[in-house]
Amino acid sequence: MSIKHITTLADTKYLKLYDAKYINKNGECKNWSIASRKNIDTLKNIYFNKAECSIDAVIIIATHIAEDKLVVIKQFRVPLNDYVYEIPAGLIDPGEDFKTTVGRELKEETGLDLINIDYSKTKSQAYISTGMTDESAALVYCTCQGEISKDYLEPDEDIEVILLSKKEARLLINSNEKIDIKAFLSIQNFIA
Repeated sequence: MSIKHITTLADTKYLKLYDAKYINKNGECKNWSIASRKNIDTLKNIYFNKAECSIDAVIIIATHIAEDKLVVIKQFRVPLNDYVYEIPAGLIDPGEDFKTTVGRELKEETGLDLINIDYSKTKSQAYISTGMTDESAALVYCTCQGEISKDYLEPDEDIEVILLSKKEARLLINSNEKIDIKAFLSIQNFIA
């Protein structure tokens, strides 16, 4: 199977939608819609010239070192029109490496300061939802310190920061609360 042609369907600041024409394993020409953070030139270079695919975001699995608790956020998400439990995350700005982004995003979303990244557990590139998007992220395990603060939130961020003990984490994943799959798996790992 291979992509033969790609065209833009929508192009916004943070998200683009493309139509990809591809040949399936039976030799039939088909179409697939792809959501991406990348512009059309970058995507074409990756698909047709085998250029390296850079990561788009960071997913931050942070443990507050003094509290020995997992950092979780409850954030309003427009597509759900509701609040959902997540772990801190964010897009990598141009020129940033993922370590810089982790420190910046952790501070912005929680007020907490990055202490250390555990590179033995960190996955530098993983994919989010491959049936829909090419978005990739660094899955970063780290420790942090400091006091929770809303002082650094952007106007469109409505976030409550929660430090979960293992007991509280068990209660959350066994509840009927809305939870992001990355947060769910991170909480399961924290409990284990």
